[in-house]
Amino acid sequence: MWPFSRTDLVLLHPPSVYDFRDHPIMFGPISDVIPSTAIFEMYPVGFTAMAEYLGRSGFRVRIINLGLRMLKSPNYNPEAVIKALKPLAFGIDLHWLPHVQGSLKVASLCKKHHPGIPVIMGGFSSSYFFMELLQRPEVDYVLRGDSTEEPLRMLMEAISTGRTKDLSHVPNLAWKTRHSEIVENPISHLPQVLDHYVDNYGSMMRSAIRYLDIKSMLPIHDWWSYPITAVMTCRGCVHSCSFCGGSRYGLRIFGQRSEPAFRPPDLVVQDIRKISGFTSAPIFVVGDLRQAGEDYARQVLEGLEPLRVPNQVVIELFGKAPLSYFKKLAQAVANFNLEMSPESHELEVRAASGKHYTNQELEETIQAALDAGCRKFDLFFMIGLPKQTFESVLATVDYCEALLKRFGPRLVPFISPLAPFIDPASPIFEEPERFGYKLFFKTLEEFEKALLQPSWKYALSYETKWMSRDQIVEATYEAALRLNRIKARFGLLDPATSHKVEERILLARRLIKQIDECLLLPEAQRRKALEGMKQEIQKANSDTLCEAREIQWPSPKNFHFMGIAKNLLRRSGKRT
Repeated sequence: MWPFSRTDLVLLHPPSVYDFRDHPIMFGPISDVIPSTAIFEMYPVGFTAMAEYLGRSGFRVRIINLGLRMLKSPNYNPEAVIKALKPLAFGIDLHWLPHVQGSLKVASLCKKHHPGIPVIMGGFSSSYFFMELLQRPEVDYVLRGDSTEEPLRMLMEAISTGRTKDLSHVPNLAWKTRHSEIVENPISHLPQVLDHYVDNYGSMMRSAIRYLDIKSMLPIHDWWSYPITAVMTCRGCVHSCSFCGGSRYGLRIFGQRSEPAFRPPDLVVQDIRKISGFTSAPIFVVGDLRQAGEDYARQVLEGLEPLRVPNQVVIELFGKAPLSYFKKLAQAVANFNLEMSPESHELEVRAASGKHYTNQELEETIQAALDAGCRKFDLFFMIGLPKQTFESVLATVDYCEALLKRFGPRLVPFISPLAPFIDPASPIFEEPERFGYKLFFKTLEEFEKALLQPSWKYALSYETKWMSRDQIVEATYEAALRLNRIKARFGLLDPATSHKVEERILLARRLIKQIDECLLLPEAQRRKALEGMKQEIQKANSDTLCEAREIQWPSPKNFHFMGIAKNLLRRSGKRT
């Protein structure tokens, strides 16, 4: 056996649906505007923070991306892998709710083969549904909130020493006594400054070598060819968008956090510097730098300026911004890009979603960014919002055309549905009638079953006063079709690529109708008919609404192996 392969904690990331390779499920365009596929193989950034933090306390932590391994190989057997593992504990993420079916299936497999090894779950959705999770025999512990590195270390300390009879000292933990009584410890670990993790990517590299398993550490399906990385600036948010479970409103409910916590500016700069040392791929800075105030943004940008980082750096905007901000950004980052989500062109719809700026302010922001040298400005619109009608969705596409006429191809608009679920703890989930929504699922079991429906229309957890499920689905495909043609006219897509996207949209639209017809058949005939559609369904499950490269940025050179070697030799946790 490899001499350094002892493992204390195995962090398992499941696919959204465990049996996705066997079942003909049309997941739909639920991941078209994010880097992962429809099975959501991208594990939470928190995995790397936990592994690095626990590593400095002497615990060996291994990340296994089951979703990615299953996606990449039809022969990969996750159950056999789980059976062969012998850690002190298993950790399984249930962060965003579309993972619920896969997460619970993986937890049950851990218990099937290792009934004496505890299963720990965490993430936003785990925190919200902790009581339901602990009522299931396959789950032993739930760590709640958005910052569980230290509570996890304390729990692992108790597990490793066999002192698990009384865990009342572990903050944020919900657990079961030996008499199966559920105990809810207070969520009292709420760090206000995020300075407790220091070298996540270096820790990942060392772990991959330790276990001779680089494949299981990869975060997304195409990471070798496009190794995009993320830098976290905060946990929490200053906004309360109506559909977002990670908003200020949501985190108060399941995480007891009333204000966001921020990573110190010098550590944000350090993270970017380290990443640029081992790759030239894009770096995505998560969270608007101005959330913590203009001074915070200034410190980050002034720290970046002397580094002259050559990577494409992607910055988020949560609201309007002046030319002065973009000039500072241009001085600090040679290749800066922006992302912004106005959600709708219609001000009433945008306001009902929780965003409050006019189209004039939006357009002034775009103009200022492009004037300052922004390389690419991605603009995201959504379908299924409060007060949004079918006609309003199509009018948003017309607005995209007007924006392209004015700003040209550096502006790249996208439109996608709010799917498949409304986030638990979001304002809409908590008060659906107030926002004009009807929710079809509320419990963990209901969401779990929904993910096994044959098409995303039946997994969609809501409809609104203004659009039914059928209308949301049809609006999605009609808007995508029109926007794809507009992009081709303005040169954002070449004719061949645009034609391929249109073919996939039309295929998806046809399959939705065929699946509707299948559901009217007797069960045996239905299964046979769906199985016959499996190949086409798989084709329609990727890049339906847009081409994958549309959400990417240039990556001229992927890895700097000398920089990687230096990082591997550096002592984990050392601040430089």
